[in-house]
Amino acid sequence: MKVSVHRKPLLDVLGGRAPKRRPIWFMRQAGRYLPEYRKLREQAGSFLKLCYHPDLAAEVTLQPLRRYDVDAAIVFADILVVPHAMGLDLRFEEGEGPILETVRNQEDATRLKAVGNSAQVNAVYETLGRVGSTLEDGIALIGFCGGPWTVASYMIEGGSSNRELSKGIAARGEAWLRYMIDKLIEESVDYLSGQVEAGAEAVQIFDSWAGELPEKNREDFVEKPLAALVSGFRKRHADTPVIVFARGVGHGHAAIERATGAQALGIESELSIEWARDGLKGAVQGNLDPELLLGPEDVAREAAARLAAVMPMERHIFNLGHGIMPVTRPEMITAVIDAVRLHDACKASG
Repeated sequence: MKVSVHRKPLLDVLGGRAPKRRPIWFMRQAGRYLPEYRKLREQAGSFLKLCYHPDLAAEVTLQPLRRYDVDAAIVFADILVVPHAMGLDLRFEEGEGPILETVRNQEDATRLKAVGNSAQVNAVYETLGRVGSTLEDGIALIGFCGGPWTVASYMIEGGSSNRELSKGIAARGEAWLRYMIDKLIEESVDYLSGQVEAGAEAVQIFDSWAGELPEKNREDFVEKPLAALVSGFRKRHADTPVIVFARGVGHGHAAIERATGAQALGIESELSIEWARDGLKGAVQGNLDPELLLGPEDVAREAAARLAAVMPMERHIFNLGHGIMPVTRPEMITAVIDAVRLHDACKASG
């Protein structure tokens, strides 16, 4: 493999080039575990105001880059931007999470609008533009959206839940659900495309609840929608790499990789990293257990170094198997980054 002179390690790995160092970033690296985030969140008054105020959202996006030696910024937004922009009421209640207007039949689904030039997506685009203009050399900018199944489940349930209603509708193969997912694919393609035009250099699709569907329904409601979303996006931005995070599908990640052709797959903590190394063809993102960051520092450092030892640098994006937990001590992030950098430096020096 040719060693790249590209400035950005994340883009090197996604492009199949050997990076100058192992790229590191963290899902939810901007968030409640940081005291500076909590202060800004209090000033904003609500989570949605924080998301949709470009100055504030840009500041939140940049906060972890001032603390940590990471290789990417991910725009501060929420996976429910798309249904909000499609016309559904959305609010966030403290301690309860999102409360979203529901869609539960064909009539509801037909009323959904195109995201178009909505205030919601335009705010995210403006945030990306502000962040991109201030990033230091070597730092990549990531845009994102939710996976069709995950976003659809929120739209059906109206918020956080065990998703039993959604899974039942999927099991029955109700036609209106397929119609709604098709609309979500179309609007998510438009949203991701707008993010790239605003400055995103790579995009991630978060299908956080993919693993909760039984295997017999997964092809129709996870694999095929993800494949259609990636395909639609590539028709507009063929050179922009895609990371797919279908959390919880286990060995089903191989089918996701075949279906989407994504440049990298995010994998959950429960999946063997050795399996991912040998069972997947492209780059792997993950999969340190976020709960390790709640325990002793030496245990977390050892686990991070072991992960780096298993995965070759040119195929690995160091990350967690899910997002940073709100009770995580900020210094634990520094500890695992240092452990990975130290491992790689020692290996390079022989």
